[in-house]
Amino acid sequence: MATTTAPRLLALGFAGLGLTAALAGCSTAATVDSGGGSDTAVDDTADTSAEYADGVYTAEGDYTSPAGPSKVTVEITIENDTIAAVTVTPLATDPTSKGFQTQFADGIADVVIGQDIDTLDVSRVGGSSLTSGGFNDAIAQIKAEALVS
Repeated sequence: MATTTAPRLLALGFAGLGLTAALAGCSTAATVDSGGGSDTAVDDTADTSAEYADGVYTAEGDYTSPAGPSKVTVEITIENDTIAAVTVTPLATDPTSKGFQTQFADGIADVVIGQDIDTLDVSRVGGSSLTSGGFNDAIAQIKAEALVS
């Protein structure tokens, strides 16, 4: 009896490890594909108890591309802690960087409008993954400015 039980227990153990490994790859962040290679991660574990003053806010976000340091200007409208409008203005001078920033700017509204500002974490939009660093930097600055104490 012990000889048939051991292989079964071993098989169950390996199955459990496989399930654990599969679940370890999961996270609480959701990825939303808005077409054209665009996606954003929304962290649903963020503290959404913060309150932000309604209004229009603007900030410049910095990031580094292969062409060097780069910036984008981000303007958002906050209504009830939700992004109601967004405009991203490309500031890159390098043609390749400017192209990626423009793709990002063209697709960002579809990804972020209607999102709670506290759960927003953009990773890639319109095929541009580096511009999101500047966008997220600007959003962090805006959150600090708009936070109701």
